[in-house]
Amino acid sequence: MTQAIVRPLVGAIAKPDIVWERLPTDFILPDDPVESIAQPFVAAALTESLGLDGRITPEMLIVSNMALVARLNQKTTVKSPDWFYVAKASPLVGGLIRRSYTPHTEGEIPAIVMEFLSEEETGEYSMRPVFPYGKMWFYEQILQVPIYLIFDPEDGRLEIRKLATSGKYELQTLDQNNRYWIESLGLYIGLWYGSRMEQTYYWLRWWDISDSLLLWGTEKLEQEHQLLELEQRRAEAEKQRADLAEQEILRLRQLIAESQNK
Repeated sequence: MTQAIVRPLVGAIAKPDIVWERLPTDFILPDDPVESIAQPFVAAALTESLGLDGRITPEMLIVSNMALVARLNQKTTVKSPDWFYVAKASPLVGGLIRRSYTPHTEGEIPAIVMEFLSEEETGEYSMRPVFPYGKMWFYEQILQVPIYLIFDPEDGRLEIRKLATSGKYELQTLDQNNRYWIESLGLYIGLWYGSRMEQTYYWLRWWDISDSLLLWGTEKLEQEHQLLELEQRRAEAEKQRADLAEQEILRLRQLIAESQNK
């Protein structure tokens, strides 16, 4: 009787041992330069519009370029996404400033991680399963982030991957408005081309379920200014109507007086 022999796949690499521990206090974070001037602007704009719409609560963690930490095979591994969102993170005590975030130890895993492309490929698509681990592999296989977004402000390329039940990312299809519904935030995210702070390129913007755009601070001020002008015009028109009405009453009184004196 012949017995089947199962051989390991050539080149197969086992998933590393994972320890969720805080970043050591003496760990020196990489001081990588920002690849593109657009990256911090886009990240800040995303957070600003959420805050102005009252959608940020104290238990949330919404940051950019902060270290996400895991210890893999006894090596501290750090990835710093351009933007990520955690629905519930443990508060820091004693006035400490958060310099990193370790899922499971300090709160939930990020619900969304975003990477913004620069002029050169910097590994946002890397599935390297050995140290130093690729970004996409780390988010998919280690952190298991539900939504991974890759965005290029220059040409408007927007790719959204959702973690499937298979444990693998699946590329999602945008709707007819080039938007995608983010369940964890109850918002659409999509493309918008225009200027902010003298910077003109593609931006990521939020829309609510009723298709209303979440505004930036400058847009909100402009909207309030327009509403104030509209209210002033309404008040002026009302005053003019009142003046005309008073003039008409005076005219009628004068006519009545003249007729009585005849």
